[in-house]
Amino acid sequence: MTVDEMRRIVLGFPGAVEGTSYGQPAFLVGKTLFTRLRREDQSLVLMEVPFDEREMLIEAEPATFHVTAHYKDYPAVLARIDTLHPGSLHAFLERRWRKLAPKTAVRAWDAAKG
Repeated sequence: MTVDEMRRIVLGFPGAVEGTSYGQPAFLVGKTLFTRLRREDQSLVLMEVPFDEREMLIEAEPATFHVTAHYKDYPAVLARIDTLHPGSLHAFLERRWRKLAPKTAVRAWDAAKG
């Protein structure tokens, strides 16, 4: 996936906007971090990923998923954009978005999906 494709997916969530975090390109929902880009390895920080799921992802797809010492104690995984499947990105982000978005936005999202 390209950075532009990633950006379209992220900004497709209601209320998602571009900003910065730690001086890096980031995306917010409200004033809370949704995801951010790590320029040093062209990876996204995907949050709300339990530790056991993270370990499974890293083992199954090491070319895509990884973690650094900084994130080892956080329920998050890093995903290299160029090998991350767009559908997987959407699924990870929807999990995070549902925790951050106003409940009315989540209900509207669900209603629109049918």
